[in-house]
Amino acid sequence: MTLHLFMAGVALIAGATANAYSSETYHTESHDNMSGSSTALQPCAKADTLHSPDGNLVLSFFSDNNGQPTYSLDYKGRPVILPSTLGYVLRGDLKATVISFEGDKGVKKDAHGKVSFHDGFSVESIGRKSFDETWSPVWGEEKKIRNHYNELAANLVQTATGRRMTIRFRLFNDGLGFRYEFPEQEKLSYFVIAEELTHFAMAGDHKAFWIPGDYDTQEYDYTESRLSEIGNLMPKAVTGNSSQTVFSRYGVQTSLQMKSNDGLYINIHEAALKDYSCMNLELDPKNLTFVSHLTPDAQGWKGYMQTPCTSPWRTVQVSDDARQLLASRLILNLNEPCAYDDVSWIRPVKYVGVWWEMITGKSSWNYTDEYPSVKLGVTDFAHSKPNGRHGANNENVRKYIDFAAENGFDQVLVEGWNIGWEDWADKSKDYVFDFVTPYPDFDIKALNEYAHSKGIRLMMHHETSSSVRNYERHMQAAYNLMEHYGYNSVKSGYVGDILPRGEHHYGQWMVGHYLYAVTEAAKHHIMVNAHEAVRPTGLCRTYPNLIGNEAARGTEYQAFGGSKPFHVTILPFTRLNGGPMDYTPGIFEQDLKKFCSNTSHVNATIANQLGLYLTMYSPLQMAADLPEHYEQFEDAFQFIKDVPVDWKESRYLLAEPGDYIVVARKAADADEKSPEYAVKAAGKWFAGGVNDENAREVSFHTDFLDPGRKYLAKIYADAEDADYKTKPQAYVIYEKKVTSKSTLKLHMAPGGGFAIEFEEVQ
Repeated sequence: MTLHLFMAGVALIAGATANAYSSETYHTESHDNMSGSSTALQPCAKADTLHSPDGNLVLSFFSDNNGQPTYSLDYKGRPVILPSTLGYVLRGDLKATVISFEGDKGVKKDAHGKVSFHDGFSVESIGRKSFDETWSPVWGEEKKIRNHYNELAANLVQTATGRRMTIRFRLFNDGLGFRYEFPEQEKLSYFVIAEELTHFAMAGDHKAFWIPGDYDTQEYDYTESRLSEIGNLMPKAVTGNSSQTVFSRYGVQTSLQMKSNDGLYINIHEAALKDYSCMNLELDPKNLTFVSHLTPDAQGWKGYMQTPCTSPWRTVQVSDDARQLLASRLILNLNEPCAYDDVSWIRPVKYVGVWWEMITGKSSWNYTDEYPSVKLGVTDFAHSKPNGRHGANNENVRKYIDFAAENGFDQVLVEGWNIGWEDWADKSKDYVFDFVTPYPDFDIKALNEYAHSKGIRLMMHHETSSSVRNYERHMQAAYNLMEHYGYNSVKSGYVGDILPRGEHHYGQWMVGHYLYAVTEAAKHHIMVNAHEAVRPTGLCRTYPNLIGNEAARGTEYQAFGGSKPFHVTILPFTRLNGGPMDYTPGIFEQDLKKFCSNTSHVNATIANQLGLYLTMYSPLQMAADLPEHYEQFEDAFQFIKDVPVDWKESRYLLAEPGDYIVVARKAADADEKSPEYAVKAAGKWFAGGVNDENAREVSFHTDFLDPGRKYLAKIYADAEDADYKTKPQAYVIYEKKVTSKSTLKLHMAPGGGFAIEFEEVQ
């Protein structure tokens, strides 16, 4: 049967069932006739359809001739996902190993077979449900989020084995989420995943913004290309990292942003990743179909499951307007509500830190250069010779505390405070840090007291060097130390290959660790910002002390040779789709050689760096540059001091992935615990934009402002001759009176941007 005939049959059924299910309804339909032995034309009659609440998206589900669960997705009558099969390959139930002898040598051989769990299914019943609620996040881009979807649950049984599985589809106005559910059952209690076979058959050779599929790092520059070009471009797209495992010439990571020739914006990702391996996508270049590729463990298996259990949600977001993808909250909506009864201790944070000077090479993390090898508890740091470059010293930290207090920041991050940095990296070292013992020049008690006296908290830093067993060994003592000295947030890091050796950053075991660190931190009222961890999938809704992640190529890479200017126009579509990023913006001195030996250039203008505080949403925002550089440009720095980090409402005004983003946000209301900058900003509108490598004039209406009121727009913009390469520090600051009926026209330089604060006036 041709696709045309199949979709015509689907359309007839869809027209009869559209909007048939209202909120709070749920029922099932018997499917005794839905076996896998049908003739070629029968799928038309067996297709079950589901509409989004607004009717624009149509999901079709059926079982093909081999009993393979199959789905397709249309948007406004245009194909998004062509018929694509679903299911698994499982590890067989045979004895795990066979021992034999080859001469005198004992040989252990894997005797596991593999069994299909993707065909031979019949559909026992179809359940339907509609749901509509509005919920409030602890922090976020808005204070009210609508969760509105129609649901179809296909209850399946594999005829030959009697094993059962449910595939649950939820269709929102902004996209599709679906997952596998495995009920408790005698014939499938414990099982091992050899591979998940979720297919996404694309309807064309779309333009895509992608990074290489990798089990250990997301820190790649994006490549823009057609799907068909991925294979040829992959070798150039793979750049070096301290830990990386690229698995295929055709493998890419989620969140994958695409654009079709007919103007559809399509994004594939996952939501609610827990107790499961992170998903990559592998492209079949012949038919332009992606198939899920899970991160394996040290033995090569993809997941260890015990029923009842579920997979994460697989997501397909789609719109003909790029702005709607940025405004989508589908990933959050597919996660469970907040797991904590008390969230009063979770607060957005604006911070500075002893960080950029180490990243650029101006200072060091380590205290001494005397020891090529350190053994904790044995090495005598008290009598060692300081190298004179250690950034986390008492005098320097006090300087940052003073700067934070004078300029209204909340916290100061200090890296390199604890012993062990002399041989921390690339040694595959187990006992690398203890997370409690400071260097001789870091007085943890005195510095915390000094910070608290000025209304500032220090932010803890836990670099694990990916020795995960060691971190878990010390975690409770580390969190207890934080509690004792009044720390309420920690930046953790996972640089290098994982210990236990053979495990990967994004495998099931590590996914479990990252969440364990967050839930244990919550018991101590500690917020977590994990770097080099698995990319977020909306878990911050359920565990809002997961206040940030890195999980992408951040500002630090501007000191490692630079990132492409269009990088920041892609991240909000991809990395930020699953949760906020600790991107660490605010670099004002782009030529690093002016203050250290680093010859890298930051590929951004000052106005671009200001715009990031609006376009790169995060409740955790750093002013990353050195205090002396902010003092050099005090007028531009004023915007970083004024901009809040928690929002009541967000409006995406202009957007095109890889080109530009313009957003307006209304500051959240303040309370008695809010810092001064949040109190001053409460209820105000701010706007910001970022640009790629091409100069651009943008125009947008200010209809987000309250009608009938007058505002003074303070605009921080690129100068006419600004350029990220040649004149990155060329900016202008001016004011303009506006109303809700005004139109603003602004120049964005190559690698540029802008930022605006709106103040109501009489």
